[in-house]
Amino acid sequence: MAGDVLLRDKEQSHRLHEPGLMISSVDPISGQEIADLAGRPYIIDGNMAIYFESAETRQAYRDIPIDHPFRLQDNPDEDGEAEG
Repeated sequence: MAGDVLLRDKEQSHRLHEPGLMISSVDPISGQEIADLAGRPYIIDGNMAIYFESAETRQAYRDIPIDHPFRLQDNPDEDGEAEG
């Protein structure tokens, strides 16, 4: 019958608003927006394509350690208490 709901249509798709591949056109190292992505270096990380201004900024991104991306400064306070 024309008004019957198909089994697959009884529940809304969980992927309805989920893109297959997201694209980041901001170089994460320089912070610059890349207008023309054609021919630019990129990496695929999961379901995201990350574009870079140059091969150098792509390599700088790859060189960031995964577990601690930022070097932490020593706390100048002898007791180790946070300032602020």
